[in-house]
Amino acid sequence: MKEYIRIFVFVIALGSVSALLLAGVEKYTRPLVFKVEELRKKMGIMDVLGVPYDRQGAEEIFSKNVRVENKGGYEFYIGRDGSIAFEFSGSGLWGPIRGLVALEGDKKTIKGIKIMHEEETPGLGGRIEEEGFLAQFRGKSVYPALVFVTGGGAKGVNEVDAITGATITSRALEDILNTTIKNKVSLLGD
Repeated sequence: MKEYIRIFVFVIALGSVSALLLAGVEKYTRPLVFKVEELRKKMGIMDVLGVPYDRQGAEEIFSKNVRVENKGGYEFYIGRDGSIAFEFSGSGLWGPIRGLVALEGDKKTIKGIKIMHEEETPGLGGRIEEEGFLAQFRGKSVYPALVFVTGGGAKGVNEVDAITGATITSRALEDILNTTIKNKVSLLGD
């Protein structure tokens, strides 16, 4: 019986020490993780706005080239050329999809898109973050709405090719982008 009590006390002590160490490490690293995530977001914004930067000077380049405005409770990032970027998010097939989209100053033409987070199937839906897929959005019109076309037949000014084998992810991204762009552009006005 004494042996069981010693094992129980040892397990409780080990668990307590481990929990305290993990809590300490989390408390110490939280500000660092937050800072890295903020820098990653700023670099993503500059990517979609077409602002060249290097990682060392990204903070300074961001502050010189991007103006942040808050409208309707959302942040908008305005480039020196009048282009406007904002965040989008929604549900994909397996989890959330979050990213950034930039529109030219006309608020009708896509300048760039970047996926910041996705949990889709690797090699299928996960391809939404590949540069080859995202490059086809540049110069596309968002009016009346973006249309994802299957079978590689995108020809219209508002059409892009969906990912073959990832229909649900493609449709989810199409809905997320169209809804977000419509809602956020309406906040911007003319």
